[in-house]
Amino acid sequence: MRNGRETSLRPIRRLTALAVAGALAFTTPAFAETAPLDTQSAAPAANALERLPSFADLVEKVNPAVVSIRVDEEVTATAPSVPDLPFPPGSPFEKFFRDLQPQGPDGKPRSRHATALGSGFLISADGYIVTNNHVVGDGKDITVIRDDGSELKAELIGKDPKTDLALVKVESKKPLPYVVFGDSENVRVGDWVLAVGNPFGLGGTVTTGIVSARGRQIGAGPYDDFIQIDASINKGNSGGPTFDVHGNVVGVNTAIFSPTGGSVGIGFAIPSSIAKNVVAQLKDKGKVTRGWLGVTIQQVDDEVASSLSLDKPRGALVAQVGEGSPAEKAGIKTGDVIVDVNGKAMEDVRAVSRTVADLEPESNAKLVIWRDGREKTIGVRIGTFPENPQMAAAEPGSEPEMATTESLGLALADSPDGVIVKSVDPASDAAEKGIRPGDIVVKVSGRDVKKPADVVAGVEEANKAKKSSVLLLLRSDNQQRFVALTLQKS
Repeated sequence: MRNGRETSLRPIRRLTALAVAGALAFTTPAFAETAPLDTQSAAPAANALERLPSFADLVEKVNPAVVSIRVDEEVTATAPSVPDLPFPPGSPFEKFFRDLQPQGPDGKPRSRHATALGSGFLISADGYIVTNNHVVGDGKDITVIRDDGSELKAELIGKDPKTDLALVKVESKKPLPYVVFGDSENVRVGDWVLAVGNPFGLGGTVTTGIVSARGRQIGAGPYDDFIQIDASINKGNSGGPTFDVHGNVVGVNTAIFSPTGGSVGIGFAIPSSIAKNVVAQLKDKGKVTRGWLGVTIQQVDDEVASSLSLDKPRGALVAQVGEGSPAEKAGIKTGDVIVDVNGKAMEDVRAVSRTVADLEPESNAKLVIWRDGREKTIGVRIGTFPENPQMAAAEPGSEPEMATTESLGLALADSPDGVIVKSVDPASDAAEKGIRPGDIVVKVSGRDVKKPADVVAGVEEANKAKKSSVLLLLRSDNQQRFVALTLQKS
């Protein structure tokens, strides 16, 4: 099940799918200093409390636009049937235990009614409401409860599992109060934020805190870039807004870190910079289309950057190029480092993934790649992200041969699939970095490997060039990755 719902929700990597707030962009309000304590007077100054900071005006402003969401659905049992029971027909025990079986008397799966609770917020006067994908789930009956207790039936407009966002709509005879997205790019660690939602089904609950961190990855998907806040978020807050001090939505609550299921002061919100684009596409088309290059990319660390003569770790290293993909057609190769997209410098893998995904399919883009020690500009026609992109496989070697490279601690052999790692020295850098017997060596220092001797030659060449490491491209389980291995000096 999913977070933010009353049904049993399990955490992913101890993250209960609920949420916490996010991308906040706001300025810290000015706080008036309170008067020093008058030790000569028994009563405090009459205006002392009036000068204390308060979020009451902000809450009064945004509360009418925040809603609770109830989703009713039928859940079909999928567990295996219970073996025949040792009770006589007609026995009360027989009936009791039969009712617990996932299959009915006719052998068909039983179904049960389930209700999920979450939060959401109105973004237009005509009734569009943003919430989480995991809140609406596969439910067909969606009800929106406003802060005045009135209920409205809602229609699902669209949802995007990759970012955990969904858009629903209600009909009303008069304009509805709504809030607007702010700019999460301006959010700073330490900024005040306000979360409003429906924790534990209580409805209309307000909590405050600060932005604890930005750019968090929590393993939720390929576009992880969450804002971490410490405003209390609990089950039922999923899909609710995180506001800055101006009342702008800077994040959509989506997950909390919790060993127990309750708030421990670590929550995550989808930044408004991501949510705005996704919501706009859901409203326009009912689905989200993303740009696609057709490459597998990985992070560039210090050793990889050094092995490629790159000035510093930046961009994304292309570990694999899909056959027939836009990247292949444009001439992008395995071993290239994407350092710039349409004039925007790429800091890391996440930046490349998000930037390419935000590009319009069938549009033209300019990529700057690092290849053979220099930058090169490549034009590419962006494709549409497919449901199941197929990745290209490396060409296998053909000449039977064996070799050992002591500098890397690897024993290699020829095989029908290519140059295979037969054994790894457990005390080597290769073992520490996860190279295992059965991995296929595809390239060494950017050069194709056809036989084990090619690996040995690549290592010797790196040693002659006085490099501290050598870059290997490995393939295992139909996926490729680069590994920079430190050269052992004799």
